[in-house]
Amino acid sequence: MDRDLVEFVVIDQLVPKEHLLRKIDAAVDFTQLYEMVEPLYCEDNGRPSIDPVVLVKMVLL
Repeated sequence: MDRDLVEFVVIDQLVPKEHLLRKIDAAVDFTQLYEMVEPLYCEDNGRPSIDPVVLVKMVLL
């Protein structure tokens, strides 16, 4: 095993251009979600929360 080996990977090259996830990302505007969930998050309650867009995408996909 060569520990000095470094490999650079570009995520965009791993997912094909016509993949379903790319189509969903282009069609759905998730930025409105921040406004919808803002009252549910506390600004001064310790650790930062997980991004709500990430949570919705995990359930959706």
